[in-house]
Amino acid sequence: QVQLVESGGGLVQPGGSLRLSCVASRRISTFDKMDWYRQAPGKERERVARISDSGTYYADSVNGRFTISRDDAKRTLYLQMNSLKPEDTAVYYCHAQRRVSIEADVEYWGQGTQVTVSS
Repeated sequence: QVQLVESGGGLVQPGGSLRLSCVASRRISTFDKMDWYRQAPGKERERVARISDSGTYYADSVNGRFTISRDDAKRTLYLQMNSLKPEDTAVYYCHAQRRVSIEADVEYWGQGTQVTVSS
């Protein structure tokens, strides 16, 4: 079973910073792409950042403030979040996908970590 475990969430004031980590139980180089999603109460789950062989991508709402990166040796995906706003408050989820055949992909989700931005 492949597991993704997020950590690093917490309470931070507006303008503050936080770094989320996602540790995988297998080499992350085996994933075709990895993402950070978030879901706020009453809202749909939203992809905020992606890293793949095509590069990195960010949602307009976080572009310029968030940075996605990975450390293959540590099997860890990161999300550095700067200049945090109250609207960034959500549960953040790590997501990974890999192609297992020409017909199928496999997706994995972490359990999520709560980020609360409030004064």
